[in-house]
Amino acid sequence: MSAFPQARFLVSAASAAQFPADRGVEAAFAGRSNAGKSSAINAIAHRRGLARTSKTPGRTRLLNFFELSTDCRIVDLPGYGYASAPEAERRKWAPLIDALLARESMRLLFLVVDARRGLTAGDEQLIAWARAAGRAVRVLLTKADKLTRSESLKVERATRAALDGAAEAQLFSAVSGVGVEAARDALRGLKK
Repeated sequence: MSAFPQARFLVSAASAAQFPADRGVEAAFAGRSNAGKSSAINAIAHRRGLARTSKTPGRTRLLNFFELSTDCRIVDLPGYGYASAPEAERRKWAPLIDALLARESMRLLFLVVDARRGLTAGDEQLIAWARAAGRAVRVLLTKADKLTRSESLKVERATRAALDGAAEAQLFSAVSGVGVEAARDALRGLKK
C-alpha cells in the first residue's frame, strides 16, 4: 500500500511562474546527477514510476512538482555535477532554485548523496545556500545497500561529523528500504 495514496505528478516548471500556488508545505530533492533522487522519491512515496528514473545522468532538466497529499508537495530538482544538459540550460537552474527556496511553503531540502562518493564541495555549497534561506536540510546517503554494514556506518559517522550540525544525515536505500520510513517521517513532520 502506498504511503501517499494520492501522490501524483503536478507540473514540470521551466520558470517560477509555472510553480504551483505557494501554500501548504514542500520538500525539494537535490543532489549530483545519478545520486538517486528519483529513486528516493519513488521509495518514499511507495509509488513505482512516480518520478522517472534513468541510468543516464542529467535526465531531470526541469523542476518537477509532485503532490503527495492536499497541500503537501515534493520537488525533484535537476542534478548537478556532470549533468548532460547544455550550459545555457544549466545557467537557468540557479534562479529557479533561488525562487523555490524563497517560497513560504518550502520547508525542507533532501540532499541526496551517493554514500559511496560522500559529500562534495557542490553538496556543501547547496547546504549553505539552503541554510542561508532558513531551510532545514536532511542528507540521504543513498545506495547504502552497496556498502557493507561497517562501511555504511563509517560513512554515516563521517558525514555527520563533516556537517557539524548544519544538517541531519541518514543512511538510505531505495532497494533495501533502509531509512525510507525515517525520510517519510521527516515529510510527515512538515505538516505539523
